Amino acid sequence: MKLLVLILNKIEVLEPLMEQFQDNDIHGATILNSTGMARALSHYADDNFLTGLRSLLDPDREENRTIFTVLKEEQVAAAVAVIEKVVGDLSKPDTAIVFTLPVDFVKGVNLN
Repeated sequence: MKLLVLILNKIEVLEPLMEQFQDNDIHGATILNSTGMARALSHYADDNFLTGLRSLLDPDREENRTIFTVLKEEQVAAAVAVIEKVVGDLSKPDTAIVFTLPVDFVKGVNLN
């Protein structure tokens, strides 16, 4: 089993992404509001050049979403394909970051 972690910057696609997950038998995701390091630093160091530049380029985005879901290994490729279909090219900035971690034990999750 794998824990898929998705940090979604394009929060406007959250609902279509969840719908596509459901359509592809990916269930049980947990969604958390989150804030990236650059945004957090902008609240403490207003004179930082990079922080100021980031605010100019994307002034409206205050937060992102972090999504966790436990998957069977064979579901990971399908989940990543869904993410790329909805979010777009992940190599472009300010889209999303996705990675998996091994899960040695889980209880309370039905993966059937």
